[in-house]
Amino acid sequence: MLLAHTDIGAWAVALRMPDLSTTERDALHELQLGVEHVYRAYGHLLAFHHSLGRGMDHLDDAEGLLRDSGHGAYANALRDHHLPAGAVGDRWSYELVEDFRHVLLADVSDFENDVRSDLASGEEHVTERRQRREWRARADRDDGDEERTGVEQ
Repeated sequence: MLLAHTDIGAWAVALRMPDLSTTERDALHELQLGVEHVYRAYGHLLAFHHSLGRGMDHLDDAEGLLRDSGHGAYANALRDHHLPAGAVGDRWSYELVEDFRHVLLADVSDFENDVRSDLASGEEHVTERRQRREWRARADRDDGDEERTGVEQ
């Protein structure tokens, strides 16, 4: 049996989200958005790592083809200088990915979790939960205000 959103709303009210001030709720929302954007940056970093790896594979293929076609000096330059080079300085892209994941991503995620646990009993998406509750309550009102919605009831 599926529950109507009013049943789910009653269930959520029964669980009672912590009472938060508007400023606390806004702070938690900004923290969560910040962490979500850091995760997105991590995804872009992974895409960079994968693209760079694919590009390096092509350069490795070019080394062999240059050597096979009698252009050993170019093949040697790829082998000795370009292929072993790092993506940033001497660091390969996998090192950047690992450091990002284990340091920045872990630190901001842990911080956001700690703050959320302290202020909101661990609840995530407190702003969205409140918005859902308000929108569902508004939809459930039977005030006969046809002009407000523009739809006959």
